[in-house]
Amino acid sequence: MTRENPRHVPVLLERVLALLDPALTGKDAVLVDATLGLGGHSEALLAAYPRLTLVGLDRDPNALALSRERLAPYTDRIHFVHAVYDELPDALDELGIPAVEGVLMDLGVSSMQLDEAGRGFAYAKDAPLDMRMDPTTGITAADVLNTYEFPDLARILRDYGEERFAGKIAKAVVAQRQREPFSTSERLVRLLYDTVPAASRRTGGHPAKRTFQALRIEVNGELEILRRALPAALGALKVGGRIVVESYQSLEDRLVKRAFAELAKSTTPEGLPVELPGHGPQIRLLTRGAEQADEAEMEHNPRATPVRLRAAERIREAS
Repeated sequence: MTRENPRHVPVLLERVLALLDPALTGKDAVLVDATLGLGGHSEALLAAYPRLTLVGLDRDPNALALSRERLAPYTDRIHFVHAVYDELPDALDELGIPAVEGVLMDLGVSSMQLDEAGRGFAYAKDAPLDMRMDPTTGITAADVLNTYEFPDLARILRDYGEERFAGKIAKAVVAQRQREPFSTSERLVRLLYDTVPAASRRTGGHPAKRTFQALRIEVNGELEILRRALPAALGALKVGGRIVVESYQSLEDRLVKRAFAELAKSTTPEGLPVELPGHGPQIRLLTRGAEQADEAEMEHNPRATPVRLRAAERIREAS
């Protein structure tokens, strides 16, 4: 049994372990938890595989400190790395690890970041509009709201938040910031309630959900980082190694689906009767589409509700 942290219940834990098991059982394996967070998945993996070495990456120094505490019984088998997960190749190079048996990515905002009101991730709590996953560097959500021109504000709300009323919201933000810059989430939430039509609020969920998602993605460069991280992670796998990715919104899941599909297909030109050497698929998909949590898990852990899990196994060396 693993210790439960009341602030963090790992999503689809048993499924994650089952998918990674063939790559880890009975060997001196290395697994990269590319988004360590509070270490729930990693704790279970370290307990289940006594010969496993873990490389735990996280951009949030607060998360690293808490995971060090949680994973203290396994410290001699863990490398903690303060890094964004697209820096995975650099981290492995510095550790002298040429390739790994497993990679886990649990994307999006962590339980700790949502629960700490001062970080500004949760629209239900009034807090400074920060939203940086690494609070030591980069622009804040307030910077975005107060300095981006109207076209750029509308673009990120539309593209990253899939917000139908992106233009209307961006126009309202520009008008209000001229009177007073935005600094706290409560004022932004009030603007969104006033701007998003009532009919949409009744059917589309909380009016702040999409705007807060868009701001968080912009502040942290989440989609650009994921685009770089996926080929890096897939390239780090040994033959027989496995990757599991848990996404929590459709933009992330589309990137994962596309990256997996690209390596799961043959590059032999159509019409040839045989597979050309070195042109076969590099990976084998382990899930049929994206898997979701069942109703029991969603009821026990509401943060599992939007999860989409995809997994793959490397079946030949990278080109």
